[in-house]
Amino acid sequence: MTEANPQPQPPAAHRHARVVGGVVIPHPPKWHQRLLAALIYTVAQCITATLRFRLEDLSGYFSDVPQEKIIFAIWHNRLALALILYRKYVARRDRKRRLVALVSASKDGGLLTGVLEMFKVQPVRGSSSRRGAQAFRELVAWGRRGHDLALTPDGPRGPCYTVQEGVISTAQMTGMPIVPVTYHLSWKIRVKSWDRFQIPLPFAVCTVTMGKALRVPRDTNEAGREKLRLQLEADLRSITRD
Repeated sequence: MTEANPQPQPPAAHRHARVVGGVVIPHPPKWHQRLLAALIYTVAQCITATLRFRLEDLSGYFSDVPQEKIIFAIWHNRLALALILYRKYVARRDRKRRLVALVSASKDGGLLTGVLEMFKVQPVRGSSSRRGAQAFRELVAWGRRGHDLALTPDGPRGPCYTVQEGVISTAQMTGMPIVPVTYHLSWKIRVKSWDRFQIPLPFAVCTVTMGKALRVPRDTNEAGREKLRLQLEADLRSITRD
């Protein structure tokens, strides 16, 4: 039997979100996602305690706390330690620094949102397919308020190691420098996902590399943005070892 007057289905991008005044608001993490996020946080803390970190600072920013706010660009498959690195090299040296990170607006993004909240990081929900314009405006607003930003330039769906335009546009609108960040693990698990996500194993050596900062002038045109996008991609690839 079919309904005489079936209710219209919301667009795919809105099915897991609320729409208030025309603004798409993703649902907060569910209870089981928060529980799993707490478990992930605890495991991450335990594994991190066994890792040996080495820093290669090509940016020159991290001999001390960076004076200006920064956009951290790190590959999607290195997310496992991204928040640990921010805490280790920035937040512990300056308790007033705060980080805002872009998270997918999908249902899976709810889990990562829960993890970010455990690390006291402000999430912004959105991607190229969901809440893209809204997320961009929110990121720019947070950056202008004096927060550091973290973006995965090849996320959330790839292609792996291909920088998308969003990070360049964000840097142009905020005036913040982009610092490429990556790391190499001597011992790890690689998941069979589109980005071959890396999970650190206990007692690994983690060599962290901070690349040279890249700035995007406010008056950069489309051709200039593309040139800088390719430069950032080349810079990140040059410091990445799998």
